Amino acid sequence: MNKKTVHLAIYDTMADWEVGYVIAHLNSPEFHKKPGMFEVKTVGKSLAPIISKGGLKIVPDISLDTLEPQKSQMLILPGADIALKGGIDSFVKTASQFLSAGTPVAAICGATAALAKGGLLDELPHTSNAKIFLEMVGYKGGAHYQDQLVVTSGNLITASGIAPIEFAIEIFRKLDVYSDTTLRAWSKLYKDHNPEGFFELMAEHSDE
Repeated sequence: MNKKTVHLAIYDTMADWEVGYVIAHLNSPEFHKKPGMFEVKTVGKSLAPIISKGGLKIVPDISLDTLEPQKSQMLILPGADIALKGGIDSFVKTASQFLSAGTPVAAICGATAALAKGGLLDELPHTSNAKIFLEMVGYKGGAHYQDQLVVTSGNLITASGIAPIEFAIEIFRKLDVYSDTTLRAWSKLYKDHNPEGFFELMAEHSDE
């Protein structure tokens, strides 16, 4: 089976926890519509290791200059301390190329500010940590800001840094990872903290 590759941007000070649910469950075939369909590869500005906000040392699978939108299912951009300081501008340029090619991009927390600074949020509905957070970078998309935890607009997903689970749900929906009933049960378990979701997942996939 040819796996579908989702690319995770990694850079120094990246917020590990913002993409934890996404990465763990994309890489776990349990409950997927087609088990083993997805793989996650990390993308660094170079192949040099990065140090995350949580102190994890991560070696990129590939470098940014080799990433092609046509060979990816999605580019995921976590937040980072360096995002507001231009530290991920090269990834914003790649995100623009992805969107132009029709390949989805998902950004959370500080990464949304980097997209805003790069002009990618000027015309599309979006969200972030707060509207004022994006206004700090002088963007022109205020009229399209939505005060929501997560917003999907075509091939762009944006989320607040306090919404990693909601972020994951929208990514799973966009990539068609789970059936509708499985995604509802997953959401009930992880987002609503309702243990009934676990038993619904077990019941739906008991024959697998």
